[in-house]
Amino acid sequence: QVQLVDSGGGLVQAGGSLRLSCVPSRRTFSSYHAGWFRQAPGKEREFVAAITWSGGSTYYAESVKGRFTISRDNAKNTVYLQMNSLKPEDTAVYFCAATNSGTLRDNYYRSAYYNYWGQGTQVTVSS
Repeated sequence: QVQLVDSGGGLVQAGGSLRLSCVPSRRTFSSYHAGWFRQAPGKEREFVAAITWSGGSTYYAESVKGRFTISRDNAKNTVYLQMNSLKPEDTAVYFCAATNSGTLRDNYYRSAYYNYWGQGTQVTVSS
């Protein structure tokens, strides 16, 4: 079992930046693929970004390409989501997710593909 703790959310003005972090509460997850999803009020959870266990490949939703960057530091056992040029429509609860099965390339956008989830961290972007 891998329990994830995501953090770093907050209130920021449009155009600002935040960096989210995801850390497992126990054991390393350097061999796990990881992703970030978000859920706005009244909407379904949607894919944001994903990264392979090695960090060699990354994937992004079209809505965040060029603004968000997913990365990982396996020595620190941490996955990050750097969010720049934030917009009010980025307001949501952001969830870290991880999996050690399958091929990320074919499944990165599917929430059902991920076995483990964080509790979520609120990001609010004011206009």
